[in-house]
Amino acid sequence: MNISGILVIVAPDRVDSTVEKLKALQGIDVHHIDPPTGRIIITQEAETVHDEVDGLKRIRSLPGIILAEMSYHNFEEDTENLENIPEELEEETLDSVNDPTYLSS
Repeated sequence: MNISGILVIVAPDRVDSTVEKLKALQGIDVHHIDPPTGRIIITQEAETVHDEVDGLKRIRSLPGIILAEMSYHNFEEDTENLENIPEELEEETLDSVNDPTYLSS
Protein backbone atom coordinates (compact mmCIF):
# COMPACT_ATOMS: atom_id res chain seq x y z
CA MET A 1 0.00 0.00 0.00
CA ASN A 2 1.27 3.44 -0.96
CA ILE A 3 0.14 6.53 0.90
CA SER A 4 0.83 10.02 -0.45
CA GLY A 5 0.40 13.43 1.11
CA ILE A 6 -0.67 15.91 -1.57
CA LEU A 7 -1.02 19.68 -1.55
CA VAL A 8 -3.75 20.94 -3.86
CA ILE A 9 -4.17 24.64 -4.66
CA VAL A 10 -7.20 26.16 -6.36
CA ALA A 11 -8.69 29.63 -6.58
CA PRO A 12 -10.43 30.47 -3.28
CA ASP A 13 -13.83 30.57 -5.00
CA ARG A 14 -13.34 26.96 -6.19
CA VAL A 15 -12.43 25.38 -2.85
CA ASP A 16 -15.86 23.96 -2.01
CA SER A 17 -16.48 22.43 -5.44
CA THR A 18 -12.96 21.00 -5.59
CA VAL A 19 -13.25 19.44 -2.14
CA GLU A 20 -16.45 17.69 -3.24
CA LYS A 21 -14.74 16.38 -6.38
CA LEU A 22 -11.73 15.18 -4.38
CA LYS A 23 -13.94 13.40 -1.84
CA ALA A 24 -15.62 11.54 -4.69
CA LEU A 25 -12.31 10.05 -5.85
CA GLN A 26 -11.44 6.58 -4.61
CA GLY A 27 -8.61 6.47 -2.06
CA ILE A 28 -8.69 10.21 -1.30
CA ASP A 29 -9.17 11.71 2.16
CA VAL A 30 -9.37 15.47 2.68
CA HIS A 31 -7.57 16.50 5.88
CA HIS A 32 -7.28 20.29 5.85
CA ILE A 33 -8.91 23.11 3.93
CA ASP A 34 -7.75 26.75 3.96
CA PRO A 35 -10.40 28.63 1.94
CA PRO A 36 -8.69 32.07 1.89
CA THR A 37 -5.56 30.62 0.20
CA GLY A 38 -7.26 27.85 -1.77
CA ARG A 39 -5.02 25.23 -0.18
CA ILE A 40 -6.31 21.71 0.40
CA ILE A 41 -4.29 18.95 2.08
CA ILE A 42 -5.22 15.40 1.11
CA THR A 43 -3.89 11.88 1.38
CA GLN A 44 -4.18 9.29 -1.33
CA GLU A 45 -3.99 5.53 -0.82
CA ALA A 46 -3.02 3.38 -3.80
CA GLU A 47 -1.98 -0.23 -4.27
CA THR A 48 1.04 0.46 -6.48
CA VAL A 49 3.32 3.35 -7.37
CA HIS A 50 1.77 3.30 -10.86
CA ASP A 51 -1.72 3.69 -9.32
CA GLU A 52 -0.38 6.49 -7.13
CA VAL A 53 0.97 8.44 -10.10
CA ASP A 54 -2.25 7.85 -12.06
CA GLY A 55 -4.21 9.20 -9.09
CA LEU A 56 -2.10 12.36 -9.02
CA LYS A 57 -2.68 12.82 -12.76
CA ARG A 58 -6.42 12.40 -12.18
CA ILE A 59 -6.33 15.08 -9.45
CA ARG A 60 -4.35 17.44 -11.68
CA SER A 61 -6.93 17.04 -14.44
CA LEU A 62 -9.81 18.29 -12.27
CA PRO A 63 -11.21 21.67 -13.33
CA GLY A 64 -9.63 24.66 -11.61
CA ILE A 65 -6.56 22.91 -10.21
CA ILE A 66 -3.67 25.36 -10.06
CA LEU A 67 -1.26 22.96 -8.38
CA ALA A 68 -1.32 19.37 -7.13
CA GLU A 69 2.01 18.10 -5.81
CA MET A 70 3.00 15.12 -3.71
CA SER A 71 4.85 16.21 -0.62
CA TYR A 72 5.09 12.84 1.13
CA HIS A 73 5.26 9.16 0.15
CA ASN A 74 5.03 6.08 2.33
CA PHE A 75 5.69 2.69 0.78
CA GLU A 76 4.54 0.19 3.38
CA GLU A 77 5.03 -3.02 1.45
CA ASP A 78 7.83 -2.20 -0.96
CA THR A 79 9.57 -5.59 -0.77
CA GLU A 80 12.12 -4.65 -3.43
CA ASN A 81 13.44 -1.81 -1.27
CA LEU A 82 13.22 -3.89 1.92
CA GLU A 83 15.34 -6.63 0.35
CA ASN A 84 18.04 -4.15 -0.64
CA ILE A 85 18.64 -2.39 2.68
CA PRO A 86 22.39 -1.87 3.05
CA GLU A 87 23.94 -4.01 5.77
CA GLU A 88 25.11 -0.96 7.70
CA LEU A 89 21.48 0.15 8.08
CA GLU A 90 20.17 -3.15 9.40
CA GLU A 91 18.96 -2.71 13.00
CA GLU A 92 21.08 -5.58 14.30
CA THR A 93 24.30 -3.81 13.27
CA LEU A 94 23.38 -0.38 14.62
CA ASP A 95 25.18 0.04 17.91
CA SER A 96 27.44 2.55 19.59
CA VAL A 97 30.59 0.61 18.61
CA ASN A 98 30.12 1.88 15.05
CA ASP A 99 29.55 5.52 16.06
CA PRO A 100 32.14 7.96 14.75
CA THR A 101 34.41 9.25 17.52
CA TYR A 102 33.17 12.84 17.15
CA LEU A 103 29.72 11.64 18.28
CA SER A 104 31.06 9.96 21.42
CA SER A 105 31.62 12.99 23.59
